[in-house]
Amino acid sequence: MRGAFPGPGLSAFGAGFGPNPFCPGPNNTAAMDVLVVGAGEMGRWFGRALASDAAADVSLAFADADRTAAETAVAAEGGAVVDKPETAAADLVVVAVPIPAAESAIESWGPSAEAAVLDLTGTMRGPVDTMRRHAPDVERTSLHPLFAPENEPGNVAVVADADGPVTETVLDALRDRGNTCYETTPAEHDEAMETVQARTHAAVLAFGLAAADVPEELHTPISSDLSALVDQVTGGDARVYADIQAAFDGAEDVAAAARQIADANPDTFDQLYEDAGR
Repeated sequence: MRGAFPGPGLSAFGAGFGPNPFCPGPNNTAAMDVLVVGAGEMGRWFGRALASDAAADVSLAFADADRTAAETAVAAEGGAVVDKPETAAADLVVVAVPIPAAESAIESWGPSAEAAVLDLTGTMRGPVDTMRRHAPDVERTSLHPLFAPENEPGNVAVVADADGPVTETVLDALRDRGNTCYETTPAEHDEAMETVQARTHAAVLAFGLAAADVPEELHTPISSDLSALVDQVTGGDARVYADIQAAFDGAEDVAAAARQIADANPDTFDQLYEDAGR
């Protein structure tokens, strides 16, 4: 069922949509209704990435617990605002909400997907399991762009739990923007995030908390680079970093390692130094 979004005499995506997303028409484009649930920075970026793809004819809609955020996204990216999952249907439903809300959002909005559901929430085990339960008959993909939107292009972790033409359209659009799509598993991804996110952020923030102000002229290249990383991390949203620490183990390992270094004598330090460079 296409055009199921309510609107003033039309669906929120407009009328007369042309070919099915799986059957490109004479102009070799694929028509696709896309509902992005979560109108934050990542959701807006993803909607923009799909809508700008020359190989796909995309109509966007945004939903958010904060309707003003959805309206802001529509003003910036185009499309329509959708308020309730029970009145929504789209070829592709994209869930781009904070980590703690991911599984609840998939449960609520996943059944609105007529061809595919996809999450961009940052963890993979829980979202993939939830998509299997609540969207069992459509394509299911979990993506994790390993960069902030302003730092694109970069690597995108991909779990194509049940792939198909919509999934391929999405991945092609990301590749066309210069991104590298890396196929992984939920377990491999979540284990890796313990290091590349939880431990990394903890180490950077710990340095920021422990560091004293010193004249720029007294910085070494290493301390200067670390200070720049602190500025980069603390220039974001604290809640996002808190969610990552809550979702993944790792910070305690950094604290334990720092204690080992602090307590080391010259001999044990030599061993720690060697271990760190392994």
